[in-house]
Amino acid sequence: MSAEFISRIIGMLLSGVVGGFLGAYITPEGDSPWYYAAIFLLVGALGGLVLTPYLTIRPLLAIRKRIRQTPAQQLLAGVLGLVVGLIVAALSSLPLALLPPPYREILPFVVAVVCGILGITVMSMRQADILNVIRGRTPGWGDLDVGVRRPVLLDTSVIIDGRIADISRTGFIEGEMLVPRFVLGELQHIADSSDTLRRNRGRRGLDMLHRLQDEAIAPIRITDMDVEGVREVDDKLVVLAKRLRCPIITNDYNLNRVAELQGVTVLNINELANALKALILPGESLAVQIVQEGKEIDQGVGYLDDGTMVVVENGKPYVGQEVEAMVTKVLQTAAGRMLFARPQDG
Repeated sequence: MSAEFISRIIGMLLSGVVGGFLGAYITPEGDSPWYYAAIFLLVGALGGLVLTPYLTIRPLLAIRKRIRQTPAQQLLAGVLGLVVGLIVAALSSLPLALLPPPYREILPFVVAVVCGILGITVMSMRQADILNVIRGRTPGWGDLDVGVRRPVLLDTSVIIDGRIADISRTGFIEGEMLVPRFVLGELQHIADSSDTLRRNRGRRGLDMLHRLQDEAIAPIRITDMDVEGVREVDDKLVVLAKRLRCPIITNDYNLNRVAELQGVTVLNINELANALKALILPGESLAVQIVQEGKEIDQGVGYLDDGTMVVVENGKPYVGQEVEAMVTKVLQTAAGRMLFARPQDG
């Protein structure tokens, strides 16, 4: 039996008993108390059966779900704010108790409520600075806006991609890496797919999670935080990132644009890879291995270590060889950077 069903039964019994006694108590003189008692008993039992879960179990479940979705840092700040507010209210109640009635009965309660709410609000808004003080770190002029290192959310595509494991080992990611349970569920669903390619991608993502847990410098954690009322994984990630005020690491172009439109910071692995490519200007020389013929006559095609395509004019005779070539033009495309060159001895 569920907790809601048990609460309905208990509420029905209690409301029925209270209704029966109330009906017998308000029975007019000369009338039978059993008649009123029976009517009020039935009405009370029906009301208790219907309304009890909405007054007991469901509010508790909603509070429990809200607590599970709230970051621990914010919960700690809220509890500290409540404690500080109640301490201030307790100190204020001493002079307020000297006031004439009814102020001395009413004002201490009002001050306690106001101070508690104010303490929670202030602590939640300044939680980063307060936790820094608790950790013994006082921000200086150079890092007033640093605060606590923000966590980052990992989406499915960046886990399957695998480059995040190498990036995390370099120490560039300082905050905690969070993998929501619904992202892990999507990875498991892909790994169980009947399509061989999708199944291999899903298993690769699960392997990468194990690698991150073993090798990453920054901590990685599977979190149970979820977003109610949203079905798509990408939409859940965006809402959760807004709630946690943290960036999303991805290489999904669509998620990148949707998140940016909603004011969420996105760290795109592909954009990072393009930004890290060596800057080569026309007139510079480089060594390139010609691996295949180009589309045009006498062209050869090679690739640099970072994946940049190099189209070498008159490079067809050098297929399979490494040549020194001088860059003649640099072309930036949506797929990345493309270089045009010609052999220095040709």
